[in-house]
Amino acid sequence: MSISESARHGASGRERLVVIGADAAGMSAASQARRLKGPEELDIVAFERGHFTSYSACGIPYWVGGDVTERDELIARTPEEHRARGIDLRLRTEVTAIDLGRQGVHARDVDSGAESWTSYDKLVIATGARPIRPEMPGADAEGVHGVQTLDDGQELLDTLTRTRARGRHAVVVGAGYIGVEMAEALINRGYLVTVVNRGSEPMSTLDPDMGRLVHRAMEGLGITMVNDAEVTELLTHEDGRVRAVVTPDGEYPADVVVLGIGVRPETGLAKAAGLPLGAHGGLLTDLAMRVRGHENIWAGGDCVEVLDLVSGQERHIPLGTHANKHGQIIGTNAGGGYATFPGVVGTAVSKVCDLEIARTGLREKDARRAGLKFETVTIESTSRAGYYPGASPMTVKMLAERRTGRLLGVQIVGREGAGKRVDIAAVALTAGMTAEQMTTLDLGYAPPFSPVWDPVLVAARKAAAKVRNT
Repeated sequence: MSISESARHGASGRERLVVIGADAAGMSAASQARRLKGPEELDIVAFERGHFTSYSACGIPYWVGGDVTERDELIARTPEEHRARGIDLRLRTEVTAIDLGRQGVHARDVDSGAESWTSYDKLVIATGARPIRPEMPGADAEGVHGVQTLDDGQELLDTLTRTRARGRHAVVVGAGYIGVEMAEALINRGYLVTVVNRGSEPMSTLDPDMGRLVHRAMEGLGITMVNDAEVTELLTHEDGRVRAVVTPDGEYPADVVVLGIGVRPETGLAKAAGLPLGAHGGLLTDLAMRVRGHENIWAGGDCVEVLDLVSGQERHIPLGTHANKHGQIIGTNAGGGYATFPGVVGTAVSKVCDLEIARTGLREKDARRAGLKFETVTIESTSRAGYYPGASPMTVKMLAERRTGRLLGVQIVGREGAGKRVDIAAVALTAGMTAEQMTTLDLGYAPPFSPVWDPVLVAARKAAAKVRNT
């Protein structure tokens, strides 16, 4: 099938920007490019295989759990709003191939099966990530869900509605961010929740000693934690519905199963087209978010690898904050401007009920992998002055490089007021500060907000002293 002349050029010969994927990175890029160039200068065509655009995937667990009551509250901009701004948005249309030589994309209408080619002068790949679905018996059974898109969230809610009268057992496989957040959502829905985790503790984004604090809190909420366990099979009823999760040490009843094992970059199209991928399977880009070696192709969001500013290595960190920033950078460059994305320090925050969990920078195993020598300190403090009503305990762990004292990473677990304290460390990491330099930071103080020495600064003092003594 060839690209027709009308498909190859717009009616007036304008440049055409094609965007694959219409969520955070893709539509941020399209919108920013439109701000810089109007419809008379640039045609923008965006393809999305799902039903929704520009939504908060991070909000899905809170919608499933009932904290967010309506799905549309998670949508920042509707398809109609994008189209009103002169973006040719094609929903339920999946791009199946990229032809670099002809500068075209092949697409298929998901509902009708109709196929077409569309040419591009500039291309944005924002295909996101896909939930890891283990290859085992029963993994595709009815009632087994990954949660990555609004469509996924809606399918899970539909299952919860159907199973309400049948049973109340839920199993979450995996105990990362999605796993613990979905465990909370299912507890809120009245389910008996078991989390099966192959790691020694939940939240592998933390060191195990900090993950142990999350473990205790989850069990305190009535969640059954099964660590060091590998799922080998999902059992089903005769009608194909899931009924149990099997590990070598036991069998756990399940009326619904949520897979929270993690995600992989969705880069099948890119790989087939011969575009460069990194060690984690994500697209490799330069500082302007251009795909390396391709002047007119950009990529952003969960399908790319990013530079870790602390370790100097490429990593895959699928977060909405990065995706939106990538989109702004891409849209600026595709629209004729100039912008760069220097990298990340790996900051993330989450919660399970009232327990706040935060991290930035490197874990111990990350630092070892990067060949760094380091010291660690862990301190116990409170969110407010100890005498002030409502003060709650907080644990802060800090990693600092030997000899230089350079801050390498911070992890925080505590109640109200704990999570966002990680931003202090994120700024310090980005600035390349040492633990010693952090101790002089002029942070805000009043008894309702902090002890005289903020917990992060207490950790910095101890880390600085430990580094000095090694």
